[in-house]
Amino acid sequence: MMKFIKYAFSLAVIALIAIGCSEDDNTDYVNAIAAPTNVSASVRVTQDNTGLVTITPLAEGAVSYDVSFGDGSEKEVNITPGKGAMHVYAEGTYEATITAISLNGLTTEASQSVVVSFKTPENLVVTIENDPAISKQVNISATADFATGFEVYFGEDDAADPMPLNVDETISYQYEDAGTYTIKVVAMSAAAETTEYSEAFVVTAILQPLEAAPVPIRAQADVISIYSDSYTNPESIDYNPNWGQSTTYTEIQVGGNNTIQYGDITYQGIDFSGAPVNASAMEFVHIDVWTAEADFNALLFPITAAADGATSETSYELELKQDEWTSFEIPLSVFTAANGSLDFSNTIQFKLEGLPSGSGTIFIDNLFFYKVPSGIDTGLVGTWKLSSAAGSLGVGPAVGDITWWNCDADCVTDRACYYDDTYVFSADGTFKNVMGDATWVESWQGGSDSCGVPVAPHDGSNAATYVYNEDINSITLNGKGAFIGLSKGTNSGELTSPADAPDSITYSAAFSDPNTIQVSIETGTGSGTFWQFTLVREGVVSSPLTGTWQMSQDAGSLGVGPSVGDVSWWNCDDACVTERACYYDDAYVFGADGTFKNEFGGSTWLESWLGGTDGCGTPIAPFDGSIAATYTYSGGVLTINGKGSFIGLAKANNEGELSNAADAPDAITYNVTFIDNNTISVAVETGTGSGTFWQYKLVRI
Repeated sequence: MMKFIKYAFSLAVIALIAIGCSEDDNTDYVNAIAAPTNVSASVRVTQDNTGLVTITPLAEGAVSYDVSFGDGSEKEVNITPGKGAMHVYAEGTYEATITAISLNGLTTEASQSVVVSFKTPENLVVTIENDPAISKQVNISATADFATGFEVYFGEDDAADPMPLNVDETISYQYEDAGTYTIKVVAMSAAAETTEYSEAFVVTAILQPLEAAPVPIRAQADVISIYSDSYTNPESIDYNPNWGQSTTYTEIQVGGNNTIQYGDITYQGIDFSGAPVNASAMEFVHIDVWTAEADFNALLFPITAAADGATSETSYELELKQDEWTSFEIPLSVFTAANGSLDFSNTIQFKLEGLPSGSGTIFIDNLFFYKVPSGIDTGLVGTWKLSSAAGSLGVGPAVGDITWWNCDADCVTDRACYYDDTYVFSADGTFKNVMGDATWVESWQGGSDSCGVPVAPHDGSNAATYVYNEDINSITLNGKGAFIGLSKGTNSGELTSPADAPDSITYSAAFSDPNTIQVSIETGTGSGTFWQFTLVREGVVSSPLTGTWQMSQDAGSLGVGPSVGDVSWWNCDDACVTERACYYDDAYVFGADGTFKNEFGGSTWLESWLGGTDGCGTPIAPFDGSIAATYTYSGGVLTINGKGSFIGLAKANNEGELSNAADAPDAITYNVTFIDNNTISVAVETGTGSGTFWQYKLVRI
């Protein structure tokens, strides 16, 4: 059903694109739609000796299907996605043909075996294996003479429905916990009788990371490393000092990267007191941590020494995610706010503790101090790539509007050979497209809308220069075949032949932050067709949140209720939005370098718990953006790290609602849903299980 919804939604989007384009008689977008992919079918044979079979076609990008049953009978045509074709077969084995049809009439065919036997299945052989890469996941396949399909019971929930398994198919299932489970496979044919197989199978958990921690992107000049293959570590350092701990220490290789394993961790030191580190110029500490345990966290303590030898330390809780790397960007101000005796100019050790003590194992990598680079050149000099965020490439009727078509997450994956292309702006004014051995080659270039060898002159082989005009926010490339984003987009229109490449192209370009630029081009003066690209400086982590956001001025954009999507308890109506204008112009700035900042201008809305009068006033510390902060975003979860930093309302956090500014937490985690590329819904439950959800609708500005 979910697959059908996905296909139906895709069809609706394609139809909207076609409608939008038809307004200017431009059918290129429909013509560019690819033939359907991943064509298959679900086959279900009725177990009543009638030979009745239901074939349900599946594909991506299909608007209808034809099914040829393979027995000489008339085929069934124009089958709607999600519907099945029913057919009565005589006993035998057949090859049905599934034809998937796209909106523009392109077709893709696939064969599907159909076995109809009125004999009870025999010689059932079941293969059950633990997945080598996914913890607590099993993969199951089965074969049997005369079988038309199988049903699998996984033994975790006796009330659960079985999972269907087709012939020549492997299915996967992930268990909540490792252990021994009775797995049953039932082989079925067109006969009423079945054949069964059961096995007590041991489901195992993967207890160490299979992929290395993310590669850091900070420059060595901005880093003091304690442990990382990416940087220079102190020469005199002990990662396993004898402090009387029972924790075990092992250094392992993960994906060719050195990684420390601290087993059954109670507490564990990292000692560099023989050569103390002066981290007073640093602003954050970074660490990557992995654990296989559920409900297991760790504490990180920096330890410093005073001139008289007295040591100071304080902890920060690392909230870990099971079976994945968790990255932390912790402002040093978090530690000094908790313990004013800390002196990072003489840092001598780190300590880690398990939480609960001794009940889990952690793997760590990339422990280092860093500062935000200063004096970043906001000019173009450097190497840039298209952001890998969904929507970084698109087209629409105006700048900021890419509703006609944009490259979603699946598209970004399909076009990986394009998203690794670079655009190099050198200090001497030269420009170069660098594509390596492959890029995305479209049909107008003689390609097949897929990865291929770059085609001249759009292959970077011709010399080129650039001119960046900050006053009017424009980039002009001079050189036949030089381009940004899409080679067919020019100031005169869209190319239909590489030979027509112009000698010069001018783009509009605006910096979102020092490491992100929004580039656009109208393909033909007055055409109303704007191709748009988001570029990020190479080496900078791209996030779909990068940019400046404000509360939407729609009524109800700020509210609270018993669940996400429900703001019935209270919400800010039109009159409220007008009254709180000093609040609705506050900005939330997500930097491409992972920094975050609340910006208020001269005033914001101050509630009584902040000492205000529920009216406009001067921002109050620490909710005034004065403390450095960072953010992480993954899978719809946003964490703001930095005391006093917040989204929406300063009082709403994961523990509850504040009544005193001094109690501001060091971090807040929010759930984020993208409504579109420039609109997000943000929610926070004020206290786990409280059932109180503050909710904010933000728009990118």
